[in-house]
Amino acid sequence: MFFFFYALLLSISCFPSNAVNENFLQCLSVQSSQTILPVYTPINTSFSSVLETSAKNLRFLSPTTPKPRLIITPLEEAHVQAAVLCCRQHGLQMRVRSGGHDYEGLSYVSHVPFVIVDLINFRSVNVDLEGGTAWIEAGITIGEAFYRIAQKSPTLAIPAALCPTVGAGGQFSGGGYGSLMRKYGLAGDNIVDARLVNAKGEILNRESMGEDLFWAIRGGGGGSFGVILSWKIKLVPVPATVTGFTVARTLEQNATALIYRWQSFAAKVHEDLFMRVIISKAGGSDGKQTILALFQTLFLGGTERLLPIMKESFPELGLKPEECTEMSWLQSVAYVANLPTNGSVDVLLDRNLPSKSKFKAKSDYVTEPIPETGLQGIWERFFEVDSPLMIFTPYGGKMNEFSESAIPFPYRAGTIYKIQHLVSWTGGVAESRKHRDWISKLYSYMTPYVSKSPRGAYVNYRDLDLGQTKADMNSTQSYLRAKVWGTKYFKKNFDRLVQVKTKFDPENFFRHEQSIPVLPS
Repeated sequence: MFFFFYALLLSISCFPSNAVNENFLQCLSVQSSQTILPVYTPINTSFSSVLETSAKNLRFLSPTTPKPRLIITPLEEAHVQAAVLCCRQHGLQMRVRSGGHDYEGLSYVSHVPFVIVDLINFRSVNVDLEGGTAWIEAGITIGEAFYRIAQKSPTLAIPAALCPTVGAGGQFSGGGYGSLMRKYGLAGDNIVDARLVNAKGEILNRESMGEDLFWAIRGGGGGSFGVILSWKIKLVPVPATVTGFTVARTLEQNATALIYRWQSFAAKVHEDLFMRVIISKAGGSDGKQTILALFQTLFLGGTERLLPIMKESFPELGLKPEECTEMSWLQSVAYVANLPTNGSVDVLLDRNLPSKSKFKAKSDYVTEPIPETGLQGIWERFFEVDSPLMIFTPYGGKMNEFSESAIPFPYRAGTIYKIQHLVSWTGGVAESRKHRDWISKLYSYMTPYVSKSPRGAYVNYRDLDLGQTKADMNSTQSYLRAKVWGTKYFKKNFDRLVQVKTKFDPENFFRHEQSIPVLPS
């Protein structure tokens, strides 16, 4: 299925990219001490499937998208060390992939010669029930991590992603939010240790890396400071029974007024209640297009306790007992992700759900309710394309208790909710241009209604429209360009991230178009 070293070294002359690749493979062989290391080259029949399986955005799987020189799928930590050392020695850029959800494909695409290190084999979970923690390897999906933890205890969880196919390596690196964020904060807030390969090929933990680097990797975004091998994260208690409901309302059913009302309480309501709003376009009862708002909710408790809270905080929704479903915590993970369970939570072990599409996304933070007239302007723009989507994710609760500088993720008290703007499409270049222009115009329209100075953005929703650095820039140019988008992602924490980067990776080995830069020399 793949080449191992002893097979590769016999067939090196067949590799199309000459001496650089030959020497690189020889380097891997030496550095890995001849242990079996899976390596895929373009001449291997499995190369395309390995490249594409974990890539979630079809925009970056076109025939013209740059491809890696080779893909390494390490089986052990020493293989990652070997990859780092050999990439440095031979001048190849390294892209590290855990789940493949990078919105701009930065974990598997580069415009300079590069190698992908795919951590798909790093998927173990070691649960310490007595200590209340778990070591989680970076290549595991959050859905599988939830599943493995629940096997040990159905009433323990981690505060992580809503999408179960997201990889732990990247998600936690950007802070990592989920349906437990209002109760327990972000994944990054609950990480107590980590193992990382630095630019020298050394394996560091919290003690050996020091508190500055440990701070930076828990929200400073992936691909800047090293290769995360595993995280140690606190386990948090969840009830044996939780309750979910999804109530749909169209414009004809007063959706605009309900969304406006939602803004007034979503960040203030009891922290056991997580209610997001998913907004899309749908066919109305009269056959015409309308706006559909889904009020999707997870409550940490039973229906009997939920209903009075809803009646007090959001009576306008008119929630009925029969619209509520009680379930286990693990079942709720699949429920919130809209996965077809067919009575089984084994679907959480499938890395390839949901289906892939071409899409472009952006993000915003809201600190003052958007007026109904502002919402109506969004709806007008939604009717211009086939598949628009907005997701309003509430903050408040535990999120308010962390300072903006506790970890690099800065959006805390004062944030009502986060917006994810997204549009998907089929078709070629013309359709891509049309939809990317559309979302840019929508983003411009939203300017008066979202956070300012800076206009915030979420680093795990990478958006290269905010700016990017390029290989031919000097350190001053890179720093000035990065400060524009870096301030949007991290506010004042950007400056500290740059200082940490400069200290621990002064040669800027770990880099991509939106990685943390080094200080200008």
